[in-house]
Amino acid sequence: MTDFLVAVGLVLVIEGVLFVLLPGKAQEAMRSAAETPADILRLVGLVSAVVGVAVIWIARRFLGL
Repeated sequence: MTDFLVAVGLVLVIEGVLFVLLPGKAQEAMRSAAETPADILRLVGLVSAVVGVAVIWIARRFLGL
């Protein structure tokens, strides 16, 4: 559970920094996401989740994190 909370906190930090440093680009990204069809967003979300799980598995398995 601690790892999960740390991960959520890290996501919030990264998103916050992006909005502070690049607010215009963040608005463009949100506008682009709003215009993207739901099926494409769903596919991108699935691929991102699978890659994220793979990164975590590799880090824990081979790097001992």
